[in-house]
Amino acid sequence: EARTWGNEALMQVQGVGAFVRVLVPIHLTGGYTVTFGAWLGVDPDDLRTAYEVWWTDAYADLVIDGRLANMLPPWESETYGKPMQVAVRNRDEVPYAVSSIDESLQTVLTKEWPHEDVLAAVARYEGA
Repeated sequence: EARTWGNEALMQVQGVGAFVRVLVPIHLTGGYTVTFGAWLGVDPDDLRTAYEVWWTDAYADLVIDGRLANMLPPWESETYGKPMQVAVRNRDEVPYAVSSIDESLQTVLTKEWPHEDVLAAVARYEGA
């Protein structure tokens, strides 16, 4: 606890890194979407910028580049540690994933996936 600064959306852990809470929407068949809550590892200067604008009008224009600090089922190896850009869609929510320069993660973000497969992968984590 002494090594940690932050709240439910912005965090820095001494010796580990700086993080911003993000939402990662995944398109599913049938017109559905599953949205994962995740952490984006960011440069400490970007965390500071996010903190400075979080409760201001400037938050609406926040765009941050970082690395996804979580594994998303069923694409654990294609998502963990991969570069991702996030942006604010709604001033009342944390930023959303918008793109990745990593081809595998960009595919995860943009392709439509069979909802049965994704939900089955998520269910495996819930049972753990």
